[in-house]
Amino acid sequence: MTTPHDTTPQYPFSAVVGMDDLRLALLLNAVSPAVGGVLVRGEKGTAKSTAVRALSALMPAVDVVGGCRFACAPDAPDPGCPDGPHGPGAAEERPTRMVELPVGASEDRLVGALDIERALSEGVKAFEPGLLADAHRGILYVDEVNLLHDHLVDLLLDAAAMGASYVEREGVSVRHAARFLLVGTMNPEEGELRPQLLDRFGLTVEVAASREPDLRVEVVRRRLAYDADPAGFAARWAAEEDELRRRIAAARELLPGVTLGDAALRQIAATCAAFEVDGMRADIVMARTATALAAWAGRTEVLEEDVRQAALLALPHRRRRNPFDAPGLDEDKLDQTLEEFGADEGTGGDDDPEPDGPDDGPGGGGPEGDGRPPRDGGPDESAPGPELPHQQEREAPQEQPAAPEQAAGQAQEPAEQSAPGAGGEKAAVGAAEPFRTRRLDVPGLGEGADGRRSRARTAHGRTTGARRPHGALGKLHLAATVQAAAPHQRVRGRRGPGLVVRRDDLREAVREGREGNLVLFVVDASGSMAARKRMSAVKGAVLSLLLDAYQRRDKIGMITFRGSGAELALPPTSSVEAGAARLEQLPTGGRTPLSEGLLRAHEVLRVERMRDASRRPLLVVVTDGRATGGPEPVVRAARAARLLAAQGTASVVVDCEAGPVRLGLAGELARELQGTAITLDELRADSVSALVRTVQGNRKAA
Repeated sequence: MTTPHDTTPQYPFSAVVGMDDLRLALLLNAVSPAVGGVLVRGEKGTAKSTAVRALSALMPAVDVVGGCRFACAPDAPDPGCPDGPHGPGAAEERPTRMVELPVGASEDRLVGALDIERALSEGVKAFEPGLLADAHRGILYVDEVNLLHDHLVDLLLDAAAMGASYVEREGVSVRHAARFLLVGTMNPEEGELRPQLLDRFGLTVEVAASREPDLRVEVVRRRLAYDADPAGFAARWAAEEDELRRRIAAARELLPGVTLGDAALRQIAATCAAFEVDGMRADIVMARTATALAAWAGRTEVLEEDVRQAALLALPHRRRRNPFDAPGLDEDKLDQTLEEFGADEGTGGDDDPEPDGPDDGPGGGGPEGDGRPPRDGGPDESAPGPELPHQQEREAPQEQPAAPEQAAGQAQEPAEQSAPGAGGEKAAVGAAEPFRTRRLDVPGLGEGADGRRSRARTAHGRTTGARRPHGALGKLHLAATVQAAAPHQRVRGRRGPGLVVRRDDLREAVREGREGNLVLFVVDASGSMAARKRMSAVKGAVLSLLLDAYQRRDKIGMITFRGSGAELALPPTSSVEAGAARLEQLPTGGRTPLSEGLLRAHEVLRVERMRDASRRPLLVVVTDGRATGGPEPVVRAARAARLLAAQGTASVVVDCEAGPVRLGLAGELARELQGTAITLDELRADSVSALVRTVQGNRKAA
């Protein structure tokens, strides 16, 4: 049965307002799928998904072998196709598919499911294709790609690298072709991608909502017009959509004849070397992108402006050296490199005309008030096309807000705890150089999301036992399955060599790997921490722990306390970049309300436990152990610590006390938390004086 949703026209690609870089990157991949896909980074609500879904309607149709579930091409079928071999037969034409991979998809849904029961009993490869098979010769779209589980990311990496998908279960293997255009969208606030997957995307673009009122009005006007009458709205943009399809087809025909000269190749190589990108994939992607840009502009020669635009699309995400680096490209350095290696080569330059933009007509200017497309390519035909978005005027950076004034009546720290004036708020200091930290584990065996920190039962890892499957069969435990089926062979009337297996005989492997945790930082930002210039070292330690949390696939949160209260500086998130930014801006000063910080941590963990009970928390308290804020501060801090210990929260106290005389207050706090105390020196993985430590709940009586 056809649902109304199935017949609703897609929002037209040419009706998307603004977002020139995004539209150009998508169109270049439509012209040359060898470019390698697009990663779209941007804030929520910026029509990222709308633009990607609209692209599929512009892609040319493909010819497939009739009845083949794996979209084999009639003129060159896959010799290893599970539905093959394919003989001569009628070809079918079908639209290019866009397959969406949900963030919560299972491994079987992605790569396909193999019927183990039939494989064991009948010796046949009964295979149900997955999303990778559906996406072959089409588009694979992953919304929120940065939230995809690690094991699914690994499968995507393998398929993207080899152009094929392999499904193996206990010696039974199925292979099929899987070549697709990979398009992903993500909100950087939710965390970054693994470098391996990031590099698989040919191009990347940053999108943000326009701050121009007229453009925002136009976005709303078009969206309301589409929602009120999707078919009518699509019909008003049909001519522009047809023109885009025609232009894509013409560029595809022209593409093989485009010349990439030695001068352009030198500029590409020099640019990649100047920006110190890893490997050679960037050079290849830039070459393919520059060629596609020339074909899109209707030219048969790659010019310097094509190389420049290719660099802006292909290099920013390959420049990251650690998760705290923001993607980007120094355009002045880019221009200098292109001029140095292209001025004498005659590759083009300021005398060359700008290529036509992808919106020379469709969506190039504002439409009429009723949502109709502009006539003759838009109201301002002299405006430059959007293919060179770097020429657009950039917004001036906003001024940073001044540091807040010292709160009235804020008490001074005792003289022995801080330098003169430490009780008032001090400006934020920079963090010391981060270092590699020791792994801090949550004790016991968890069942949380795959990660790299604490021991857990996971879908991957070493096999520790077998059990009856709960729902669909995961990893088969062959020995346990045969052992369960063997006693029943005579009763089941076994006659041939095959094993008579029933569903109840199947056993899946119980595996032990590691999970990601919720690492909640509670950072002391009081005046006592500012004394003796310790805050720079403390920030460096927290920054190191944040980097460790990124590498171990943790969620993080951050609470700071100083003065008279505690603040949730960063709600639990997967974005370590946000944590690093909050840390960098953290001022210090005032008294030490340790109890308020611990109580705020108790509340945050209580809420997170209700949201995701399987993700176990690790509390990291960074302090010197002093408690001076509020009535009976030491007693209240001890009570708050015992409250967290009663919840079973694994904790570690990073002792930041310095100087020749040490009071040992951080160690007392760790005992109240029933956790472990380590010094800043012991936190270092390469520290000679440090012992190998993990967070162990010793659960000793107070």
